[in-house]
Amino acid sequence: MTHDAATLAYYEKAAPHYAASTAQDRHRHLDPFLDRLAHGASILELGCGCGADAAHMAKRGFRIDATDGTRAMVRKVRERHGIEARVMRFDELEALAHYDAVWAHASLLHLPRASLPAVLAKIRHALRPGGLHFANYKLADDRHSGEGRDPLGRWTNLPTADWLTTCYAQAGFEPVDSEIYTGNGSDGVVRQWLALTVRKPD
Repeated sequence: MTHDAATLAYYEKAAPHYAASTAQDRHRHLDPFLDRLAHGASILELGCGCGADAAHMAKRGFRIDATDGTRAMVRKVRERHGIEARVMRFDELEALAHYDAVWAHASLLHLPRASLPAVLAKIRHALRPGGLHFANYKLADDRHSGEGRDPLGRWTNLPTADWLTTCYAQAGFEPVDSEIYTGNGSDGVVRQWLALTVRKPD
């Protein structure tokens, strides 16, 4: 499968909760990522949620194309921030050398592992030469070593850091920065995450 229908259905229903949550501030990795880009760069956001990151990017002067797989989330972005977000699943990305950067905070982790390489190829194609891509993933641990559903019923791929690094390398990306950190997801489970910034070669 290229996406998980139950996960999309969860976000359609939960959009009001996420919009009201005080946890929906921009992610701490966002400004360091933006600092690597030229002012006014074009950024594609995959899985924009309720739009906190998109709004911050726009405020900093970047051109943002905010996308999400659910109509309810897209409506919240428009209502809260006045940003013309659009509905697009990851597997529907078809752009070619169109963006300077692709931001995917806590979104690609919902892809089935088997689908991730094809989506990474789409992201690489969508980037201009030298373009940057950020994504972060929940990692497998001793209790949860395989992909499956989290306590909220969402699909989570739970890879290892080594598997992800190899997957990005095979997709043709060059490493720029990475960090393993401890994070508390919206499902209430504290686990290790991997944040990756990679580059499409010139």
